[in-house]
Amino acid sequence: MTSTYARPALVCNSQSGSHDDAMLAEIVETCRAAGSPLSAVFALPGDDIPDAAELTRQNIDLLIVWTGDGTINAAATKAAGWDGAVLPLPGGTLNLLSKALHGDRPAPEILADTLQGKGRRRPIPTIHSDDGNAFITIVAGPATRWAEVRETMRQDGLIEASRAAPDALDAMLNAPGVAVAGHERAYPAIILTPTPQGVRADGVLTEGTADVIRHGLAWLGGDFRDGPSEEIVSGETIVLESAAPISLEYDGELGETASPARFGLGTSAVDFVATT
Repeated sequence: MTSTYARPALVCNSQSGSHDDAMLAEIVETCRAAGSPLSAVFALPGDDIPDAAELTRQNIDLLIVWTGDGTINAAATKAAGWDGAVLPLPGGTLNLLSKALHGDRPAPEILADTLQGKGRRRPIPTIHSDDGNAFITIVAGPATRWAEVRETMRQDGLIEASRAAPDALDAMLNAPGVAVAGHERAYPAIILTPTPQGVRADGVLTEGTADVIRHGLAWLGGDFRDGPSEEIVSGETIVLESAAPISLEYDGELGETASPARFGLGTSAVDFVATT
């Protein structure tokens, strides 16, 4: 079999709670069977994520990133300007970028399709700001405290997470909300999503006990975007305002920024492979 890519490399995290040696072996075998054995493996945390210069030096043409969304973000950012393509595979908690590009499919199936030439490479829309770039979504507002609860549950279990949940609930209901400039309503969180047409802003709704419960479950057990929300506006630039510093989650990584905060539509500086 002749593969579309001759020299793939893999980024993985051997210390991640989602790491699976059997899945790693299957990824390695999928590359070998396609006639494109892995040319390099960058195993975090011991190895560094390769930058564009290193990928070019090793003549890598496909960077397979089998990690969570935060590490995929970091890998794509470091690969900016490289002439190869990034292939995100589901290897984290939510796997939002992999699902957006491939649907909810297993990693070996996505990889096999890519190596057989069934994928399409292209840049993707992003959100850029002074604090960083997002390839999937930015969540802004006090409800991002649920992300801390989710991480506690992943690392320490349900009992420890249950101790952190009341603080997240209090922040969601009582902390100063965040609003889109020019729109009066404030929300416990605003979800920003890059689309080819612009940055879409959706406000998280917590109008009753049922909404709050649905949001808690969405943050803890799946895609936080599944909770109740409403579209506010779409545009090339979105400005968010709050009476307090704005908590952020960039592609799964937590941060904070001052108010007001400006977010603009951008385009990735490296190609991604999509199979759906």
